[in-house]
Amino acid sequence: MANIKSAKKRILIAERNRLQNKAYKSAIKTFTKRFKAAVDDYKSNPSEEQLAAVHNAMSVTYSKIDKAVKTGVFHRNTGARKKAGLARLLKAAT
Repeated sequence: MANIKSAKKRILIAERNRLQNKAYKSAIKTFTKRFKAAVDDYKSNPSEEQLAAVHNAMSVTYSKIDKAVKTGVFHRNTGARKKAGLARLLKAAT
């Protein structure tokens, strides 16, 4: 355990940031799963409504990834790689 006051503060800050980063990563995983489920639904039953649902899920997921990159949870290349993977899934489905 740290003895210096500033080191104690840094421990608290690091724990707070760790929890926030964990929440972001978890949310991105959840949105990615929802997007993949929407793509699977679209593959099984292609329709305009399904395609709109896929695009909506993609938009939400992209937004969350971009915000995670902006806040420093992910490196920008990691964010770009995740978004490219989602786009690849959609392209394969259409």
